[in-house]
Amino acid sequence: MNNLTVLFVEDEESIRKALKSAIGDEFKDFILARDGSDGLKKFQKHKPDIVITDIMMPIMDGLEMSQEIKKISRDTPIVVLSAFDEKKRLLKAIDIGIDKYLIKPIDAQDLIDTLNYIGKDLLDLDDLLDLGNGYKFDRSRRVLLRGDEIITLTKKELLFITVLVKNLGSYVLHEEIKKYVWTNRSVSDAAIRTFIKRVRTKTDKKFIKNIPGLGYKINSKI
Repeated sequence: MNNLTVLFVEDEESIRKALKSAIGDEFKDFILARDGSDGLKKFQKHKPDIVITDIMMPIMDGLEMSQEIKKISRDTPIVVLSAFDEKKRLLKAIDIGIDKYLIKPIDAQDLIDTLNYIGKDLLDLDDLLDLGNGYKFDRSRRVLLRGDEIITLTKKELLFITVLVKNLGSYVLHEEIKKYVWTNRSVSDAAIRTFIKRVRTKTDKKFIKNIPGLGYKINSKI
């Protein structure tokens, strides 16, 4: 990741400084912005590889800024930091084209996992992605591995695992799962839970982590 430039947009100075202190040295440059307006200006000036942003900020919020950034550079990955009770805003983030979102309070390892995955994707590095606890995902062959063993998945199960891998370190909302796996066809939350149960029988009970009523992610720390 030391070849990448990151822009972090957050209105609380203490959080900006704490995150830069914690992970800033991992990157070529770690640029700070105090709100969406400041973030947009610094994006245009520095052209960062990755943007991390809070949602609720004065002058211009994180989603408004993200929408403007996507108009300038559709392919720049944006990671949104969101409180659990901001689900409606997360749904808007999907429409804007936000790449990843993490639920506050932010787990440092989840953020590192997310940035590592984005960084590898940007730099087109190893196709074999380590998911933790003996699991790997081969992005070129699109197969899930446990050790050297290929886990046999149905088409929908593979789509589900693929969208979780794409959002490694962050939760995928029920609405996004429906959109990606069932192409927006009507499916109940109960049906999704039954579907997840089948996937867990092929992997591990703890392989997929969930927040009830919100979404799912790969538990890379099991």
